[in-house]
Amino acid sequence: MRFGIFDHVDDDGQPLHRQLEDRLRMAEVYDRCGFYAYHVAEHHGTPLGRSPSPSVLLAALAQRTTRLKFGPLVYCLPLYHPLRLIEEVAMLDSLSGGRLQLGVGKGASLIEAGFFGIEMDDQRALFDEALEVLLQGLTGDELSYEGAHFRFDRVPMRVKPVQQPHPPLWYGAGSPASIQWCAREGINIVTLAHGERVRQVADLYRSEWLTHGGDVAHMPLVGVSRHMVVADTDEAALAIARPAYLRWRDSFAQLWIERGYPRPFTEIYPDNWDELQARGNCCAGSPETVRAFVEREVERGITYLVGWFAFGDMRLPQVTRSAELFAAEVMPAFG
Repeated sequence: MRFGIFDHVDDDGQPLHRQLEDRLRMAEVYDRCGFYAYHVAEHHGTPLGRSPSPSVLLAALAQRTTRLKFGPLVYCLPLYHPLRLIEEVAMLDSLSGGRLQLGVGKGASLIEAGFFGIEMDDQRALFDEALEVLLQGLTGDELSYEGAHFRFDRVPMRVKPVQQPHPPLWYGAGSPASIQWCAREGINIVTLAHGERVRQVADLYRSEWLTHGGDVAHMPLVGVSRHMVVADTDEAALAIARPAYLRWRDSFAQLWIERGYPRPFTEIYPDNWDELQARGNCCAGSPETVRAFVEREVERGITYLVGWFAFGDMRLPQVTRSAELFAAEVMPAFG
């Protein structure tokens, strides 16, 4: 069982330079506390994401940490020229001594993709081609490719990642088809499923992995992502989590509402923290309360829990205390 961090870097009300410095200081805490990896989202034109270029933040983070693995969750591949991304990935992996975790995806927001002139009908094809080019470029000395969207003729690959053949792949999986694809390809997953749906995700991944010749000892990580706040008491944690969630949720929905769409993903993210926690999709409490919550998640078959320890208007001291309590009093119970 491993524990990681997910971060939207959503607007916390501070000037950008202060928020980014706080995020780097938080990463130093995660590093010291022994978390496995830090995963940052990519969003554009929205207060949900103030780190729209994950590589820039991660390059700084590589210099402020020593053990913590890190990566995007995810690079929105349809928005990238794959040749440029190949070089960025190799540089980040080298800057960190081989700690990059390579999250890839199509992107969750059609609005944001539209800012880049990407049509919904093209997203899947662009993703498939870009991923194929990315992996070929990272593993070969020369890149030649002929596709509907990208063409390369004997492009020399001069920069290489430390991890061979390439950094570990990650994907935000939700549908059965995506879970099965990840299992067949040996890709780590993180899901937003909650309740008994988590067990279904874990069972499907494990079954597909074993069916295609994998063994349990070497199975990629199967993770869930949860908003998490740990404090000395349940009351103290809830006092932090409730207003922070409301700010995060407003940031999450703002772009959609501005463009005339209904508030998105209400089936996952309801109006308030208490309802979210009642659904089992978050936890705020004392170390004892949070430990019991994690035990229930582990019993459903996951091997990785990714905590959103910073969201909304939470500040550095609150996040630091939460992460330290989690590391000292929750993580040791799971080996």
